Amino acid sequence: MSNHPSLTQLQRYAAGAPDLDEPGVWAIEVHLEDCADCRARLAGSTTAATRAVLERVATALDREISAAPAPVAARRSWSVLRHRWFVGTLLPWLAMTVVVLACAALLGVLWTGQPSLVLLVAPLAPLPGVAVAWHRRADPAWELIAATPAAGLTMLLRRTAAVLACVVPALALVGAGIGVSMALMLLPCLAFAAAALLLGTLVGVRRAAIGLIAAWTLVVIAPSFATARMPVLLAAGSTSGWALATALLTVLALLRLDGFRRLSLRD
Repeated sequence: MSNHPSLTQLQRYAAGAPDLDEPGVWAIEVHLEDCADCRARLAGSTTAATRAVLERVATALDREISAAPAPVAARRSWSVLRHRWFVGTLLPWLAMTVVVLACAALLGVLWTGQPSLVLLVAPLAPLPGVAVAWHRRADPAWELIAATPAAGLTMLLRRTAAVLACVVPALALVGAGIGVSMALMLLPCLAFAAAALLLGTLVGVRRAAIGLIAAWTLVVIAPSFATARMPVLLAAGSTSGWALATALLTVLALLRLDGFRRLSLRD
């Protein structure tokens, strides 16, 4: 409404006049949200019966509030950490990742003459956790998060960081145990995590992670075991390339921030 409603209109609104149409009610309510003077006029337009009801409700609420026990301050430190940075559904996937890395290290010791299985699967280590970090079937609070203005952006990045915080130490521990280069273990891992986030803005994080796992398995892992040779992508001199790829993919993912705000439409 561009003008203030008249006193008659306010009185009819306060009385709930049945002949007052919905557009008129909406216009008055929108105006009342921004006009303190009209809200004061509306308060004076209420009937004695309405004011009596409001007073009884206010008195009852005051009595209930004063009789109720004082609220107990909740211990929020772990709650904030759990809800913002982690979700329980990630635990099985992270446990599976650690078990796979341990099995790969054991098979690498038993299968002599074959490429290092740990080195081959290291780039894929964070992808299962990243795939379920933001997905409607994996997160019990997905609908609530999807309704927020960020629509999963901060939650996805926090949970991805939580996944990497669990996976990277596991990779470092396994790599140190079998004598594999730490750079070749960790840089491809970070590059694939950034690639999953970047592609996730286009097709969804879950589909991006599944696609990367399938492509790496078919293009790198399977040929490596067929030829019993370590691929050029994981050669000793490839660390600089992986570092550049990690930095580039991270920058591109950050430039695609608007795509993260529409993840709820894809996952």
